Amino acid sequence: MSTLPTVGFIGVGYMGHGMAKNILKRGYSLWIKGNRNRQPIDSLVGMGAQEAPSVKALAEQCDIIHLCLSNSEQVQSTIRGEDGILANARAGTIVVDTSTSDPTVTLALAAELAAAGMHMVDAPLGRTPKEAESGELDAMVGCSEEIFAQVQPVIDCWAGTITRIGEVGTGHKMKLLMNFLGASYASLYSEAISLGAAVGISPHTFREVIAPSRLGSGFFNTFMQYACDRDKNAHKFSIDNMAKDIRYVNAMATDAGVMNVMASAARHYYTHTQAIGAGGDFVPMLADHVGRLNGLDIDTIARDSQPLKEA
Repeated sequence: MSTLPTVGFIGVGYMGHGMAKNILKRGYSLWIKGNRNRQPIDSLVGMGAQEAPSVKALAEQCDIIHLCLSNSEQVQSTIRGEDGILANARAGTIVVDTSTSDPTVTLALAAELAAAGMHMVDAPLGRTPKEAESGELDAMVGCSEEIFAQVQPVIDCWAGTITRIGEVGTGHKMKLLMNFLGASYASLYSEAISLGAAVGISPHTFREVIAPSRLGSGFFNTFMQYACDRDKNAHKFSIDNMAKDIRYVNAMATDAGVMNVMASAARHYYTHTQAIGAGGDFVPMLADHVGRLNGLDIDTIARDSQPLKEA
């Protein structure tokens, strides 16, 4: 009989599917609770996962429960709801929140779980669905050393790099700093692409000069893969999600009494894109929306121009 803990996974979307798949591959018994999209659920059930009809049913079966949800509101309802984890899991259960969540909420939930004899771990993610599928995500973990020792083998199933940041809440704080950079970079790249196009520098030329320089990065490469090559799947992270994250960044700065001029400025591009009904677009598509604000059709400009090396 296996001595491995039974693992639950709630939220098997773009990131969660690959993470759950890799937990299964390491021999863990896995229970999953999905949403309306049947494709990832059916895929995981076909690999040996068991589908729970409710959070309650999953919580009753599992020792370690992963959450990979869109926002803190969903995390709160999953933990605090009548059908949720607090009301139905047993003492000793460990909840691993891999969502990008509000640290204030994380700390409140951690206290409530602790009062019930349970444990909270915040382990938000770095990188993309591609690395989720290959088991090479980055994990920023907040929890005690004792609980980290218990969950590290499971996190190791889906993470290539695991960094324990500190106690509960520090993982989510670190993730917000990371997404503060991502949201700001995307805004900056979008403005630079529009300014370049307005003065005769194509997105292709911009990429060819910046990518190999000290200013290049993995984020820059996937952003420009859409801006230049129109690859909509280059970076599958929605503007809605980034808008939520930059709101959390601003709230964290307010709580800390810290000036956050850059985060406040970046937020406006995301709220604008949501206001026109395009929040479901992926983050690199922000370049098109900033272009339109400047009277530019970045799609046509990118398609009509050629890389310097092919000219």
